Amino acid sequence: MEHVPPPAEELARLDRELAELDARRAQLLTRRAWLLAALRPPAPTAAPGWNPSAWGAPAPGRPGAPAQPWGHVPPKQASAPRSAQNVLLTLGGLLLTVAAIAFTLVSWGSMGIGGRSAVLAAVTVGALAAPAVLLRRGLTATAEALAALALVLTLLDAYAVHAVAAPDTDGLGFTAVAAAVLAALWTAYGLALGKLHLPLPAAVVLAQWPLLFGAWAAGAPALVVGWALLATAVLDGAIALWGKGTGARVTACVGGSVMAFSALMVGLTLSVTASGPLGALAPGALLLTAAAAALAGAWRAPRGSARAGGVVAGLASVAAVGGVPAAAVPEDWAVLAYLSAGLALTAVVRTRLPRNAAIGALVASAAVVAGALAGALPGLAAVLLGPVTLLSDVWAGSPEGFRAALGSTLPWTGLAATPVVLAVSAGLLGSAYRWWPSPARIAASLIAREEPGSGGAAAYGAGPAGSAGASGAGTPEAGGAAVPGTGGKPGAGTAGTVGTPAPGASGAEAPGAPGAAAPGASGAPHGTGAPWYAGGRAGAPWYAGGASAARRRPSGAALRGAAGAGAAVLGWGALLLTGAVLDVPYAVAVAGETVLVAGLLALAVRGTGSGREGSAAVPVTALVAALAGAVSAGLLSLASEGASYAVFGALAALFAGAAVRAGAGVERAVFAVAATVGGTVLTGFAGRSLGLAPHEAAPLMLLVPALTVLFGARLRRNPAALPVELTGALGALVAVALAVPDAPFLALVLALCGVLAAGAAVRPERRPVAAYLAAALFVLATWVRLAASEVSFPEAYTLPVTAPALVVGFLRRRKDPETSSWTAYGPGLAATLLPSLAVAWTDPEWQRPLLLGVSALVITLLGARYRLQALLLLGGAVLALDGLHELAPYVVQVAGALPRWLPPALAGLLLLVVGATYEQRLRDARRLKDALGRMR
Repeated sequence: MEHVPPPAEELARLDRELAELDARRAQLLTRRAWLLAALRPPAPTAAPGWNPSAWGAPAPGRPGAPAQPWGHVPPKQASAPRSAQNVLLTLGGLLLTVAAIAFTLVSWGSMGIGGRSAVLAAVTVGALAAPAVLLRRGLTATAEALAALALVLTLLDAYAVHAVAAPDTDGLGFTAVAAAVLAALWTAYGLALGKLHLPLPAAVVLAQWPLLFGAWAAGAPALVVGWALLATAVLDGAIALWGKGTGARVTACVGGSVMAFSALMVGLTLSVTASGPLGALAPGALLLTAAAAALAGAWRAPRGSARAGGVVAGLASVAAVGGVPAAAVPEDWAVLAYLSAGLALTAVVRTRLPRNAAIGALVASAAVVAGALAGALPGLAAVLLGPVTLLSDVWAGSPEGFRAALGSTLPWTGLAATPVVLAVSAGLLGSAYRWWPSPARIAASLIAREEPGSGGAAAYGAGPAGSAGASGAGTPEAGGAAVPGTGGKPGAGTAGTVGTPAPGASGAEAPGAPGAAAPGASGAPHGTGAPWYAGGRAGAPWYAGGASAARRRPSGAALRGAAGAGAAVLGWGALLLTGAVLDVPYAVAVAGETVLVAGLLALAVRGTGSGREGSAAVPVTALVAALAGAVSAGLLSLASEGASYAVFGALAALFAGAAVRAGAGVERAVFAVAATVGGTVLTGFAGRSLGLAPHEAAPLMLLVPALTVLFGARLRRNPAALPVELTGALGALVAVALAVPDAPFLALVLALCGVLAAGAAVRPERRPVAAYLAAALFVLATWVRLAASEVSFPEAYTLPVTAPALVVGFLRRRKDPETSSWTAYGPGLAATLLPSLAVAWTDPEWQRPLLLGVSALVITLLGARYRLQALLLLGGAVLALDGLHELAPYVVQVAGALPRWLPPALAGLLLLVVGATYEQRLRDARRLKDALGRMR
């Protein structure tokens, strides 16, 4: 019968065969085209400027030649000797340079003044004039080599002039003048011979030194040297923006960066080390001028350079403005002056600065604030982790002050301004969280700001023709995309978006229209010239960019949550550091940290379960801070017994109350676990206060685990039940560890743990684990107790295992009669029979073998009665081995009394009987096997 595949399989097979046919047809068509081209008569040469197709067209120089077929590898062509030419020119230029240097340094003194002048004039003029002739003949590489030689010669000429004509002139001053003259000479030379790449970059390099060396030669102070560096950097910036040639502009960028950095370092050093406000004014003027220059460059620079310029301008402004008040206050409070200047820098969002420059200034402001906050990290670490030292001497007595309890050697007087820095930052973030829509609108206006030089490119909020829409387009009121966090709803879009160009609107390409789209304007798809803040629609602001833009940037709710979380953490840190800086009394410090934990818990409970987008950041942060504060407060309280009870009792109550008030979820579980830990620590304190040894306090530690079992039964399926019970189990494990040194107490603790596990096993959802755990704990408790009582009988250890195992097996067999007897009764019986048999074989007494034999006989009879294979075989094997052990001495005695020929005779007789009844014995063995096989 022919197999007919299903329709889907047959369709897939047909598609594969059709695809193979299409591929083969394409190969044949390609071969046919090549053959036709080979047979076609030669065609006339193409006119100049005609660009033949890259596939299947005659190659240049071979009219009518066919295109090469697939797989053809063209032969290697002789490459143009450009690389060999460059090597030769480089070697030649180096040799001439070496010869010129050797001549100047060695042979110069043996010639007269006329010869020297003639040689210098002839060689230098010749080296400068030769590139012009070579360029007219198209020998550009040779001209470049000779221009490099001419550059070296001009430097050697300057050295020679100084050595002969002006030997007494100051070296730095002469170098400054020579560098200026050479820079002007090579600038003019490079502009005259525009095809050469070397002269203009060389002129830029030479222009770096005149002002700097001139200031040094004049013995100017450091401030003047800084101005010279800044002036050079400004010149480099002008060249980078308006210079001719890529090489010159790149060289100017590098040189300007180095010079600007040096000028800023000079100004910053002078500002920081100023003796007073008046002394900081002059360095501040230098820094402000540098900021203005960087800002002017950022106004016309591309995106990346504009942002870098904004960062430099912002940092320089902060150093200049903050340096004056910083010089008037003590050194420890200077950070507030710089922080204030950095925060004031955020006012750039209200100015007319280009977007990228303003973003760079905001980055500088954020860097200043981050640097100020970083200075608080050592103090916070000392406050939170310092109390760890109290673990080595618990309840040694209350220290005098907060700092003494921390045990830190930090210079706390130098951190006097740190709490203020944290408080100011927390206040600003809290204000942003409270009045969130305003920061979102300000950020939106900055992001949508049009860059200078964009012409008529559409931009958000441009207003006239060629804009993304009328004023207000893109806002919730205009039906555009909503600003994050403002509460507006995204509308249908903005006017002038891609696909709906209106006359004169963005994307319209009418000549001369005021809104004609420029490259990178709206109307181009995102990623093909659209501004960086454009999302899915060109010209739309970043928050209207569709799903992809939403994935790239956080939502307004997330930003608001981050601001609130930062405010909570910084405020908490400010209060902690305030106590350490003021060195408040120990009791005040402990109470203050506990109150802070209570406040954080209130904030965490208030925000849990609100269900608002982005609202989880504040409660989660408050929860983490509360846990860290609780650990710190608990460690701090270990110095005093009363403080320990008060703090841990308060913490346990606070976390328990938070667990009650919080919604069902992870937060409630965390609160409940923390409360359980606090209660466990309190029971440990109680044992220490009662003067109990660790093993004697172990049973007391089981009080909290017992309560967790009761709470677990009350909570049932609540998500917090399992974490609470696991925490209680860890407390029980601690109690077991404490009781290990004393065996009787260890047995007691294990038995009590077994009771707790049995109580948990009453609940159906805990029974699969708790029941086995309870049995194991009871067995362990029994064994430990027996070992402590020096009981050596193995049955005392094995019977407590066998009895419950047989009961469990019996219950399982009653529930499932098909269960094998080996599974139900085998482990329990083997746990007692096998160790007892091993001991019975070495036991000289008669009681154990007798009891073991009787027990094995009963087990065998029960197995035969109820047709249980495990009982029959185990009992029979143990009975046989036990009987063999008991009869072995008598058998040996009888065998010794019999004649020596009798054993072989009996063996032969036995073989004869077996051989005569062989078939019958086989049938008996098969019946026995079948009977055993039918047993369970």
